[in-house]
Amino acid sequence: MSPDTAASATWPADLSAYCFEVPYSSDTVLFDSAKGIRLFDTAGRQYLDGLSGVFVTCFGYDCQPIIDAIKNQLRVLPFNPPLHGTNRPALELARALVDLAPASITAAKLVNGGSESIEAAMRLARLYHRTHGNPGKVKILSHYHGYHGSTFGSLSLTGRPDVTRFGPGVPGIVHVWPPDCLEEFWGVDAEIAQNLAASMIERTIQAEGPDSVAAVIVEPVIHLRGMAVSTTAYLSRLREICDRYGVLLVFDEIVTGFGRTGQPFAAQTFDVSPDMLCVGKGISGGYSPLAAVLMSQKVAEILGTSGGQLSFAPSHTYAANPIASAAGAAAVRLFHEGSFLTRIQSLSEYLEPRLRSTIAGRGDLRAIGLLYGVKLAESGAHGRGIGAAVARACLKRGLVIRGQDDWIVMAPAFVTSKTEADEMLDILGDALDAVCGGCQ
Repeated sequence: MSPDTAASATWPADLSAYCFEVPYSSDTVLFDSAKGIRLFDTAGRQYLDGLSGVFVTCFGYDCQPIIDAIKNQLRVLPFNPPLHGTNRPALELARALVDLAPASITAAKLVNGGSESIEAAMRLARLYHRTHGNPGKVKILSHYHGYHGSTFGSLSLTGRPDVTRFGPGVPGIVHVWPPDCLEEFWGVDAEIAQNLAASMIERTIQAEGPDSVAAVIVEPVIHLRGMAVSTTAYLSRLREICDRYGVLLVFDEIVTGFGRTGQPFAAQTFDVSPDMLCVGKGISGGYSPLAAVLMSQKVAEILGTSGGQLSFAPSHTYAANPIASAAGAAAVRLFHEGSFLTRIQSLSEYLEPRLRSTIAGRGDLRAIGLLYGVKLAESGAHGRGIGAAVARACLKRGLVIRGQDDWIVMAPAFVTSKTEADEMLDILGDALDAVCGGCQ
């Protein structure tokens, strides 16, 4: 049964009350259940999840240790009055995240989602400079073609034309070109592009006035550029530039964090320590909305009290919720106890050469850990829409990936077996044959 037939047979007649995340189409799936890394729709059709939901379900859809932690917490304390105290799972999770992060990180603020963690980092950056007697340092630099979230502040950092329909963003945001864009749009050599992009950030800080710039926020791997991977040299230059001008460096690790790049965080993969890490998605394995902003000592100390405890408000009603925190604490424990860094390395070593063979010259592979992006060669009528066409062809064949513009991305769950990986690549190969034909 095709997805189109399944959808027409199982969707309710009236969908007018529900606002979809993306526009409804004949490809929209009504999911019903899941097991392992397989999803099932209401017509019984199954889909291999090659995207971990959206970089989230790294332990699959039936991870018993996390399920048990949530069930146990539900029985004991489903919610606590946030204006009057906190809960033990939140304390446990904060300590576990700090221990997982680079040594420079000393504190964690728990929030509900990635956008919220970005917003918290923006506020913390401005508060940091105000506390140190520099209230004019409020501007924040971010990359064109990056993505940082859907709330208004985080969306303002997203330098893409498709978000301008909401009108002007918050003031004080300045966009700069990432190395990948210099390579593609201006034909700059890769190594030169890395150096030039870093120099442009320094020039931008100088042009805006160092006394007005609070922070630089970047994704170490830019998802919406088809997983454009930064280099250690580029990120190290950013660290040096930020230190030179008294600017905070923030890594948006919503996608790259929690093992995706082969280390707990991309900061460790690239051996560059930012002042703040924004983390989310895989942090709870997808079992509860959860994210965090992780802070270095110099940032955390502005939040301290005479007793040494930290506080940062205003916050949100469900921040550090006991159920979400229990899910996150269980996920971090499982990450350690299950030796998942070793499993990630093994699966990535198996997948990458086979994925490269599957692509077979029809695009350029970007790979780091279990994050894969393919910049596709534009083909025929599809042109710049070839990524979406390949993703649709995969979905029709029972594989979930993401595709947009001229790229596709995959991010298999950490628990994916080699047999399941081979099945994913077989489907991807068929989809590429159908869309690209012989464009090799």
